[in-house]
Amino acid sequence: MQNNSLGKVLQLFITVKGDPSRITQQELRLDAGGVIGDKFHGKGLERSVLIAANDSYNIAKENGVSIQDGLLGENILIDYNLYHLLPGDLFSIGEVRFEITQNCTLCKGLSTVNSKLPKLLKNDRGIFAKVLHSGSIKIGDTFQLVKN
Repeated sequence: MQNNSLGKVLQLFITVKGDPSRITQQELRLDAGGVIGDKFHGKGLERSVLIAANDSYNIAKENGVSIQDGLLGENILIDYNLYHLLPGDLFSIGEVRFEITQNCTLCKGLSTVNSKLPKLLKNDRGIFAKVLHSGSIKIGDTFQLVKN
C-alpha cells in the first residue's frame, strides 16, 4: 500500500442538538458512528462524515457569494479538491481511515444560506465518508489518499 499526502485540514466542525450553528473544534474524535459529539453521530453510517474542500468556498466567492466556513455543513474542511474521487476510494486524515460512500447531495439548507448555492455547488459541495478506523483528527493533519 502507498500513501500520498495531498492536503491539510483547515478547519473542523460539529453541530450539537438545539444549536443550528456550526461549532469550530481543534480536534475531532471519530468512530464507526462518525464524529463523536456531533448530533448526527450514529444516524447514517454511509453519510457519517461530510468533508468539503476549500475550493467549494472559492467557487461561491468567485460567483459573488461570500459564506463563512462551515456553512456547507462539513465536519472537515481541507485544502485539497477531492471531488474527482469516487465511492470506494480510501483515504486517511490524522489517525482516521475513511471510505468514500457518495458525493454530497444538495440540501434545502443551502438555499437558505444563499439561493445561488445549490446550482453553484451541484457537484462541488463535499463528499460523504464512513469511518473504517477510529481515531482523532486535528487541524493541520494531512489528507492522504490510500491506493492499493
